[in-house]
Amino acid sequence: MTPNRIAYWVSEKKMKKLNWFEFEGVCNNFGYELFKLDLESDLESQGGFNVLLHKLTDTIALANNGDEKCSNTIRLIETYISRHPELVVIDPIPNVRQLLDRYMAYSIIAATDLYKYDVFTPTFCEIVTNSKEETEVQLKNHNVRFPFICKHVLGHGSKQAHEMVIVFNKDSLDACKSPCVVQTFINHNATLYKIFIVGEQYYYIERPSLKNFYPCNEKPIFFYSSDVSKADSTSSLSVLDKEDEVIRRSSPDPNIMGKIASTIRKAFNMDLLGIDVVIENFTGKYAIIDVNAYPGYDGFPNFFYALLELIKEKEAKRDLKIKSVIDRN
Repeated sequence: MTPNRIAYWVSEKKMKKLNWFEFEGVCNNFGYELFKLDLESDLESQGGFNVLLHKLTDTIALANNGDEKCSNTIRLIETYISRHPELVVIDPIPNVRQLLDRYMAYSIIAATDLYKYDVFTPTFCEIVTNSKEETEVQLKNHNVRFPFICKHVLGHGSKQAHEMVIVFNKDSLDACKSPCVVQTFINHNATLYKIFIVGEQYYYIERPSLKNFYPCNEKPIFFYSSDVSKADSTSSLSVLDKEDEVIRRSSPDPNIMGKIASTIRKAFNMDLLGIDVVIENFTGKYAIIDVNAYPGYDGFPNFFYALLELIKEKEAKRDLKIKSVIDRN
C-alpha cells in the first residue's frame, strides 16, 4: 500500500462531464497522487495504491449480462481487492452490482422504514414473460396500476437502460419486453428532485420530469429518461396539460430529504449515490422512483472537496481498524 495514492477508473466521457482535471488539482493540493488505472494491464504492476475510486457501472452491468471481456475485467479487479483488504474501495463492487438490478434495488428500498415518514416506493414487479395474460396476473398480484412505467431490468450498460415506456391500459401490455421492471406511475406535476450523496453529505436539486398521466385508451409512449430529466431538458412530455396547471405543487421538506439520503445510503452501503424523488400530487407523499450509482453531481457545491473529504474519512476509519487489530494482538 502506497500512502496518499488514489487509483481511479472513470470513463473519458465521465471525466469530461465532471471536469476531472479539477479533482487532480484538489488532490495535489492535499498531498494525494491521482492516477488512472489501466484495466488492460496487471494491476499489481501499476504500483501500490490505498484507494480505488471507480465508476465501473457499465462494465459491471455488462458482466452481469454475460459479456466475457467485462466479466474477466471485474474478476481481476475483485481478485486484486481480495488480496489487499486494506484497500479503500469507493464503492464496493458487490454493492454496486445489486444496485444495477432495478428489481433488486426497488426491493431494498421497499424494505426500509422510510414509510414512517410518508416515503414510499411505487408498486412494482419484474416481468419475465411476453405473455399478456401472465403479465396481467403479475400486475394484479403486485398491485401495479395503470399507467405504469416499464424499464429495462439493468440500470446501466447500454442505451436500453434509458429506454422507457408509459403503458396506459392492458391492451398495450405487449409494449413490455421482458426482462423488465414495471413501476406504477406517480403523478407529480412534472417536477423531480435528485438527491446527490457524497458520504454523509448530500444536496438536492430540482429537475424537469414527466407530466401527469392517467389511465386511458392512449397508445404507449416510448421515451429516453435522459431526454426528460436533465437540467436543460425541454421535452414535450414535461409540459403540463391545461387542467393540471392549477394543481398546487408541494415543496420538499429538508428534514425528510435528509432522512431519505441517510436511509438509502445505509440500505445500499454506498457513498456515491443519486436518488430520484417525486412528491405525489394531493397526498404530498414522497416517492423514490430510482437510485443510481455515482451520478453526475451537476449543481453539487464543491463536489471534489466533498469527494476528497469522503476519501480521507474512509482512510481514517481503515487506519483505526488496523490499529485496533494490532493492539489486540
